[in-house]
Amino acid sequence: MSRIKLLTPRLANQIAAGEVVERPASVIKELVENCLDAGSSRIDVDVDAGGVKLMRVRDNGGGIQQDDMPLALSRHATSKIVELEDLERVGTLGFRGEALASISSVSRLTILSNTATKGAGWKAETEGRDMAVAVSPAPHPQGTTVEVRDLFFNTPARRKFLRTEKTEFGHLEEVIKRQSLSRFDVGFYLNHNGKAIHALKPCVSQLEKERRVAAVCGPAFMQNALHIDTEAAGLRLWGWVALPTFSRSQADLQHFYVNGRVIRDKLVTHAVRQAYRDVLFHGRHPAFVLYLEVDPSIVDVNVHPTKHEVRFRDGRTVHDFLFRSLHRLLAAVRPEDQMPSASIESAQSSLTGTAAGEFQQQEVMPLRQDQNTSYAGVSYPAAGEVREHLNHYGSLYSGSSRPGDRGVVPAGATESADQGQILPLGYALAQLKGIYILAENAAGLVLVDMHAAHERITYERMKSAREGEGIQAQPLLVPESIAISQREGDCADQHQAVFESLGISLERAGPETLLVRQLPIILQGSDVEQLVRDVVADLLEHGSSDRIQSHINEILSTMACHGSVRANRRLTIPEMNSLLRDMEATERSGQCNHGRPTWTQMSIDQLDKLFLRGQ
Repeated sequence: MSRIKLLTPRLANQIAAGEVVERPASVIKELVENCLDAGSSRIDVDVDAGGVKLMRVRDNGGGIQQDDMPLALSRHATSKIVELEDLERVGTLGFRGEALASISSVSRLTILSNTATKGAGWKAETEGRDMAVAVSPAPHPQGTTVEVRDLFFNTPARRKFLRTEKTEFGHLEEVIKRQSLSRFDVGFYLNHNGKAIHALKPCVSQLEKERRVAAVCGPAFMQNALHIDTEAAGLRLWGWVALPTFSRSQADLQHFYVNGRVIRDKLVTHAVRQAYRDVLFHGRHPAFVLYLEVDPSIVDVNVHPTKHEVRFRDGRTVHDFLFRSLHRLLAAVRPEDQMPSASIESAQSSLTGTAAGEFQQQEVMPLRQDQNTSYAGVSYPAAGEVREHLNHYGSLYSGSSRPGDRGVVPAGATESADQGQILPLGYALAQLKGIYILAENAAGLVLVDMHAAHERITYERMKSAREGEGIQAQPLLVPESIAISQREGDCADQHQAVFESLGISLERAGPETLLVRQLPIILQGSDVEQLVRDVVADLLEHGSSDRIQSHINEILSTMACHGSVRANRRLTIPEMNSLLRDMEATERSGQCNHGRPTWTQMSIDQLDKLFLRGQ
């Protein structure tokens, strides 16, 4: 066997470089983090050939003293920690003292730096071959410039793994974007092959911060984002999360920071996905830019060479805080939160003057004349009494019905509500193909998937009832017999308590027969046999009682689907209006139980563009 030998410094650094320096983007990450730790307010990054040929990072931070220049390129040399206690409360992005040494071992590296506003400054040069550092005077303003040339020139095998210039620059640009979101008070400027790519100026006001987020994540993200800022148990979470309808096909728009450090953590990812669980379509990913601020002593950042992962001392507390904060935020979203602000302002302005409150009666859809109707547990009058019923909800919010004015008035509306009242989803006009509700609101046309919307309403009511006084049930006048398999019957016997908590009473009438004796009131009129079969299927899938309790909302979702209005059912105008009002008052009403959207808006501007009006 070969005898044990010490590695040469050059080989040791190259091994370390394998952990830290994967591609040009890895180098930029380390250098930009050093700039931020140095207290810089401006960082300029210039790269050629995707960073393989040249990477130059310049800052206006504190600089490096002459005597420290050689040490800056040595392994395990840093000014950021001195003893173990410092490592337990890391307040900087870098702390290991390996980055520059690793980078210099696989490139030709030059550092120019100056610690004063006056004076010449100093230059340190080294190449990966011999690791010798040459220091000489050189003019430079206060701050530091690091030039990295010919990455992997001395390790051809590593260079073969690099991709095309476009791909490598794409990874490098993503690093700049992520770092720019970590520090709004710092300006970031990126040039590639002499061309300006990004010029992100320092941000002070909230509006400037939102503009930077829009520049990095796209304007559509900010147009669909909710702002959050909450604190509890010594933790603070702030930032922006996108509405569920702005979900992505991949997790490419997820930015999370812990004390300003970019991280990708499984605990965080799980907490966020749990918060979106009820509203995200299968296979889609949420979008967010979130910042978690914690005491540095409760988070360990020294668990991965690239420092992308962290470990929390009390992971359960952090997970619950993230989940509850985001869950509450998403639950509180109402249709008015998704309306364009310009439309609301326009509607408010239209409520002033004598035009406000002038309405005309228009029969948009014939109503049944002979009987009262019932929907969602509320009784509605026959057509002859529609006027009084609609006055109970309030009249249309928008301007007059004089010739030339825009706006369609709902059937039977004749009197105005309190001036200033704006109903986000407006008032129903008609039903399309027995599936969609057409309504008019301040912005224009609203289209509602009536089954998806009622499914969410029923689901949320069942959840609230179960968590409160319990799901109210009603005995069936005639118990319904269902033929089942032996396995299904055994499952029903085993989980009788679960069925009772769901408002369903079952009785085993034989090895392969079940009697359904009562159902939740909210599900009266549904297909009893299929409902019970689907619930039994859910119970069989989830298995043990513990797993069933953790998936109880999925079972309620299955039940809610059976209790919702079906496609091709003809609704009256008051029934449709009732559904719109329920949507405005229901949590998460923008998505059905499966994450699909329940409504969409077409503004007047969009309609005008569609029909080429004004062009």
